[in-house]
Amino acid sequence: MCAFGIPDPFTQTPQPTMALTPSTMLPLGTRAPDFSLPSTDGETVSLDGQRGERGTVVMFICNHCPYVIHIADALAGTARDYMARGIGFVAINSNDTEAFPADNLENMVREKASRGYPFPYLLDPSQEVARAYDAACTPDIYLFDGDLELVYRGQFDDSRPNRISSGNYDSSDSRPTGGDLKAAMDSLLSGEPVAGDQKPSMGCNIKWKPGNEPGA
Repeated sequence: MCAFGIPDPFTQTPQPTMALTPSTMLPLGTRAPDFSLPSTDGETVSLDGQRGERGTVVMFICNHCPYVIHIADALAGTARDYMARGIGFVAINSNDTEAFPADNLENMVREKASRGYPFPYLLDPSQEVARAYDAACTPDIYLFDGDLELVYRGQFDDSRPNRISSGNYDSSDSRPTGGDLKAAMDSLLSGEPVAGDQKPSMGCNIKWKPGNEPGA
């Protein structure tokens, strides 16, 4: 377990400690659970509405996690490139926004604009969608094929932010490339099998509401 003590990026209010958590690695071949959630654009967005012709990436992220912040710009660029090639993208924030107001919908609107995310950014207030995907951390990334069957889950790439001190992280020595996700999408687009040797993502644990924790 790793304590972060991360400040709220918008109000600078100190946040509780967080546990460094890996992906659960949902079984390959799992069909994407459906969802219909509110977005930062004031619309309700469904899985079917964001489904790509060639495949679909579903990501669990948030605003304040340093592991999401580390990949955010590269993630936006990767999404732009592959959305143009027929891969749909959608991001979901399932954190408890009452306990973590930095992740509320208002701040999600600001985060999407600041990062230039080209994909819908959705709020999962009941946390039912995170539970359906067995999501555990931010970021947690899933790639489904054209039939919405899971072909990749895990890390964006091998890079991680360097923790300097409590609440202070540096990415200058470990630039994110999205290499693992890109390799999976390239295989999918070329009609080749996606490699089964997949590494879990690693990040802050999803901030569950009391009683919603996995196994509760």
